[in-house]
Amino acid sequence: MYLGVDYYPEHWEGHMLEQDLERIRNMGANIIRIGEFAWHLMESSEGSYDFSFFDNVIQRAKEYDLKVMFGTPTATFPAWLAKKHQSVLSKDEYGYIRVFGGRRQYCYNSDIYREYSKKIVEKLVEHYQNEKNIVAWQIDNEFGHEGSDLCYCELCHRKFQQFLSEKYRDVDELNKVYGTIFWGQTYNKFEEIPLPQPTITTHNPALRLDWARFRSHSINTYAKMQIDLVKACKGEHQEVTHNFSGGFFDKAYDLNVVAEDLDFVSYDNYPVWGGLSEPLKPEHIAMTHDYMRGLKNKNYWIVEELMGAQGHNVIGYLPRPNQAKMWAYQAMAHGCENLLFFRWRGMTRGAEQFCLGIIDQNNETGRKHEEVKSYIEDVKKHETILKSVIKSDIAVLYDYDNNWSWHIQQQSAEFNFTQELVRLYAPFYRLNANIDVVSIEKDFSRYRVIIVPVMQVIDEELGRRFEAFARNGGTIIFSFRAGIKDRDNNLHFEKVYPCHIRTITGIKILESEALQRGQQVQVAGVGEYEGKEGKCTVWRDLITPEKAQVLYRYDDKFYRENACITLNHYGAGNVYYVGAGVDGQILQDIARVIADDLGIRTIDSPEGLEIMIREAGQEEWCIINNHSEDEIMFNGIKMAAYGSKILKRSELITTTL
Repeated sequence: MYLGVDYYPEHWEGHMLEQDLERIRNMGANIIRIGEFAWHLMESSEGSYDFSFFDNVIQRAKEYDLKVMFGTPTATFPAWLAKKHQSVLSKDEYGYIRVFGGRRQYCYNSDIYREYSKKIVEKLVEHYQNEKNIVAWQIDNEFGHEGSDLCYCELCHRKFQQFLSEKYRDVDELNKVYGTIFWGQTYNKFEEIPLPQPTITTHNPALRLDWARFRSHSINTYAKMQIDLVKACKGEHQEVTHNFSGGFFDKAYDLNVVAEDLDFVSYDNYPVWGGLSEPLKPEHIAMTHDYMRGLKNKNYWIVEELMGAQGHNVIGYLPRPNQAKMWAYQAMAHGCENLLFFRWRGMTRGAEQFCLGIIDQNNETGRKHEEVKSYIEDVKKHETILKSVIKSDIAVLYDYDNNWSWHIQQQSAEFNFTQELVRLYAPFYRLNANIDVVSIEKDFSRYRVIIVPVMQVIDEELGRRFEAFARNGGTIIFSFRAGIKDRDNNLHFEKVYPCHIRTITGIKILESEALQRGQQVQVAGVGEYEGKEGKCTVWRDLITPEKAQVLYRYDDKFYRENACITLNHYGAGNVYYVGAGVDGQILQDIARVIADDLGIRTIDSPEGLEIMIREAGQEEWCIINNHSEDEIMFNGIKMAAYGSKILKRSELITTTL
């Protein structure tokens, strides 16, 4: 098991290296991550390659039994390259150059930048291909983060037009698919097609979806170029990864494509960052881990685990004592099997002066250092448990075409895709059930329950896959606006919503309503849910049951006859349709019924207490994390505020599990 820190020795005076490595090792770490922002140090002028600084760092690291993850430095290129070839710089949506001085400001489609990237990566990896102390190569840094997924330069424009030409072959076919007869937007040539830059009203939704696909293609081909090059040059003992950032549903690229070619996935885990007054909700954080595990359907690394408060300009919430440590335990519970904390020491100069680490600018050990040290000491004892395979009966499904479609036409001002995904994820999370978060492209037939949040893009082929899943005994939960669009981001013609899933849901939807900020609609239970009530926000589909059973209806003057939540028995399976942004408690009750009926393993725990069961050999283990600021007693176990424990299931006093 690798447990370590992100260390940037180039940020400090040379005499500090020895002391730092000794302190890092004494803390219990066995790996450091270096190099991903140091291109200029390796090539201070064009063609003058010098790796002597890192030769020394790696040699010293060996002496302290510290392995190395080395990052290719292409996320921050040198000033001389920007001056010589300004065309490598990306442009924002208004056409302004993103000047040298930040990071990731390169254009993924720049052939010049790709050539310079190849040269530095090849020289670097070949130099260290026989270095036994380097166990992994990290490709670039957080692809697409901080808006770097978008570029509107002239080169991207030409390549976008070429992308469309190769896809449609005939511009008349594009005109037909896009419906360019509307607003007189018909094109005679692919060269006439614009980028979706600011205009009056908005651009064609089908064009904008193709633009998102093109941006994804741009990033993924650049990434594959580096991955293939590193694999060709590296030593056999070295593996290849990339550190993905959060906010992945809001980016214009599909992370699954990059993940396919990686030896393992890595993640930068920041439950809080600059500007946030409180961290993400525990279920949101858990979902991100389940997503990362789902990229390759196997355990993953975290190479940046937050320890101190974060912020470039505005500093976010300060993690309370043991809270950041608890987030590291939570990551391990959800499938992280090797973890590095960000960062060893906060930098005193540059843009990240307020991105704090294990050690602050005073260079003294303190609470955070002791938390990391105790964490490393503890998790080392549980390597077999934490490297075990996580098996889930439940999967949350997503599709990047669908995500992008929602970004293009939000429909409700209150809509947020991640929020709606978490809305359906959270009820099963609170039951402490194992959940995978996976792309619709993957085989979901092995699951017993699939959760399909706001999947407005459902074509005929996907509809057939859902039909087969339900017919064969699976349970499906859809939420509002499901099935209204095709793969071109156009509404289905001559079909009643929810179109290709109408038969399996047993409903039809003829009208819907966007709910604005502050607008709530009451809902009331029916049948077994009689007497239960709640509210909905964001959106509501006015459902007319055809074969489905009504579980909840709307409770307002005009639409009491319309269902809000339905259940349809189809084949050997069950299909739920949640037609609005309903309260968590309503969904919690439904999740409980589903889990109980199917015999899915769950654990009841107090609010704020998360439990993951992991199987190692013939034993079951509970990884328990208290996300609350209060002490919690659970089955005779005292959990301190933000406390974590790894216990045998049999160690819990009662047998109610």
